[in-house]
Amino acid sequence: MEVVTNLSALNEALARFEAAGNSTAFVPTMGNLHAGHISLVERGLALADTVVVSIFVNPMQFGPSEDLDAYPRTLQADIDKLQAAGAALLFAPSPDCIYPDGVAAHTQVIVPGLTDVLCGASRPGHFDGVSSVVCKLLNMVAPDIAIFGEKDLQQLLVIRKMVTDLCLPVRIEGVGIARDTDGLALSSRNGYLSPAEREVAPGLQHSLQMCAEHIRNGAQNFAALCQDAKSSLSAAGFTPDYFEIRRSNDLQLARPDDTSIAIFAAAKLGKTRLIDNLQLTL
Repeated sequence: MEVVTNLSALNEALARFEAAGNSTAFVPTMGNLHAGHISLVERGLALADTVVVSIFVNPMQFGPSEDLDAYPRTLQADIDKLQAAGAALLFAPSPDCIYPDGVAAHTQVIVPGLTDVLCGASRPGHFDGVSSVVCKLLNMVAPDIAIFGEKDLQQLLVIRKMVTDLCLPVRIEGVGIARDTDGLALSSRNGYLSPAEREVAPGLQHSLQMCAEHIRNGAQNFAALCQDAKSSLSAAGFTPDYFEIRRSNDLQLARPDDTSIAIFAAAKLGKTRLIDNLQLTL
């Protein structure tokens, strides 16, 4: 696997792939890779001849009080995992490469309608940073397919709308949530959990499953279901941020007659913020 850190070297490598007639799948990440990320690479290998991965801890999507400096950076371990998985190229740019004039002076891509609810309400400006850097990376790599995990379903919907609205020539592929054996969604932030918190953490997924079961059994008071779930999470030691049932295409609050919905949850456990979701077709 080749590792490049600047646009010139990236372009040279991509030109070789193009000359060989290879199709390209792209997996953008922030590093500290786990099995969930590797599942995206594996999906890319099933869909395209060549998989390009990026590792960039994007400062534009972190708020002033968030963990940019503390975010784990494990480049050599990530390289080893990507090489074993069969990725052809890793693009690991510096902040100066992505934001040569600084973050504050950089053009932003803002996706309206999907970014002021759920995590967007809790983390103002977060999705503006996500859509801006993903748009730039897509233009740099120019892949045929870009692959994102469904653990952050809101992010996936934001990226899909951005690509559609801006007529970007790339297919967006979502991959299902990778979970540990006890149901906890895999996340780079899981490493922040203490052993005791790690024992409690699967309760977030359990709350989603319980809510889904009530809906399948005919419950229609979604607001009451969400409030009950938040109370249960609080009793288990979580600090809930949100627990909401929304339409899975446009993130509007779901109604009982909607047929494609998703249950979204975010909660802190100690200092660690966990997110998860469960999609339902009724």
